[in-house]
Amino acid sequence: MALDDARIDAIIQQVMRELRQGERVRHGPPPEPEAVAAPLAAPTLRHGDNLYPNVDQAVAAARQAFLRLQEMPLAVREQMISHLRRAGRENAQILAQEAVAETGMGRYEDKVQKNLLNANKTAGTEMLTPTAWTGDGGMTLVEYAPYGVIGAIVPSTNPTSTVICNAIAMVSAGNAVVFNAHPGARRCSNLTVQILHDAIVEAGGPPNLVVGVAEPTIETAQEIMRHKDVRLLTVTGGIGVVREAMKSGKRAICAGPGNPPVVVDETADLEQAGRDIVFGASFDNNIICTDEKEVFVVASVADELKGQMVRHGAFEIDGGQLERLMKVIFAEVPPRGRYGTMNKAFIGKNAGVILREIGIDVGGEVRLILAEVEADHPLVLSEQMMPVFPLVRVRDADEGIDLAKEVEHGFRHTAVMHSKNLDHLSRMARVMDCSIFVKNGPSLAGLGYGGEGFCSYTIASPTGEGMTNPVSFSRIRRCTLKDAFRIV
Repeated sequence: MALDDARIDAIIQQVMRELRQGERVRHGPPPEPEAVAAPLAAPTLRHGDNLYPNVDQAVAAARQAFLRLQEMPLAVREQMISHLRRAGRENAQILAQEAVAETGMGRYEDKVQKNLLNANKTAGTEMLTPTAWTGDGGMTLVEYAPYGVIGAIVPSTNPTSTVICNAIAMVSAGNAVVFNAHPGARRCSNLTVQILHDAIVEAGGPPNLVVGVAEPTIETAQEIMRHKDVRLLTVTGGIGVVREAMKSGKRAICAGPGNPPVVVDETADLEQAGRDIVFGASFDNNIICTDEKEVFVVASVADELKGQMVRHGAFEIDGGQLERLMKVIFAEVPPRGRYGTMNKAFIGKNAGVILREIGIDVGGEVRLILAEVEADHPLVLSEQMMPVFPLVRVRDADEGIDLAKEVEHGFRHTAVMHSKNLDHLSRMARVMDCSIFVKNGPSLAGLGYGGEGFCSYTIASPTGEGMTNPVSFSRIRRCTLKDAFRIV
């Protein structure tokens, strides 16, 4: 599974410059890595190691690993996290390659960046800062304790990066994890679990601290949710699986859907806005829940914004072409004012692949399909998860913000605004009430990609945790010593 040292070093150096030294990420399509032309050798997936044939065996193994971890010092846990990060970096390319090959969704070069982002910037043990109070009554200490065994449901859209993110955050908090991969991404997710398991053991941690179900199904996910030894659930997926988890009777951290709107007003830097919107909306072909899904732009600057978007990789289609496209990308074209079900065959596909279905051939520089529509168009109302991007003209910023609130459907997930007007920025932040709000940047900045702060690919808007981190996967414990331990 070893990768070419030069290839690894080049990617690590680039990302470390961008993510750790605070340099602004270059907006625009990343260069196509050399490995696309020369695929890496696919590693072997070992069944029967930390991948179990049924849920009971997986949970039992994770439970024993958790008990062993409880006897180990925090220094070992920190060493495990260091090894997990290194494993994520060293295997970023092969895991991206496996994810694209298995799911048929997204872009290899963007999935490499997702894996590296989560390996480098997922929060670790540094978040678990204890709090103490002292006074005449003695001392009280509050610390973060692990839950035990966490059941983690993984999506097919981010099948490797989510596992990297969850493993680092959950193990940092002292937990063991049972992963249930999406059936359509079984191999790449379980391969990630296997790689991370080996990294933990190499660091001196207990075997089976991260395990997976060898043949995951909807039924095995439900078994995990109901299992008596699973103390906490983490679900990254659609509305259906979120509802199932919230009916389980356990605490559930749920990352649901989003339909992130962008508002661009007349004060915005339009060159930057056009570049950032294309970059964010086309990243991994729009399958990330935080990716920009539609834009509302003040009419007086709409034409210039469209021009900037085209300059940076968008391809605008006209009304007749859009009508043909709707028949391709929707399973059944919905009426105006309604959202629809997307044609799964085109979710996460490149813009050029989708355009060819309506007789348009474009070069690889085209990353996003742009269509001007009305606010009640199904493209605006539907979370498409493909690089087809609707643009709506509005009278002013207030109308754009109000429409953005409406089409986001109350998910309170992610929103973006490009403006130099502080009143407009403040109003949109309050009105949208989202877990992530990005001002004057691509949505990815809110995940720490070119922006400050830690990363997470489990963004729990339905249950309120927002950008999850080790504290999210911890129990708060309090200990009081009466009338003693005050030292002043």
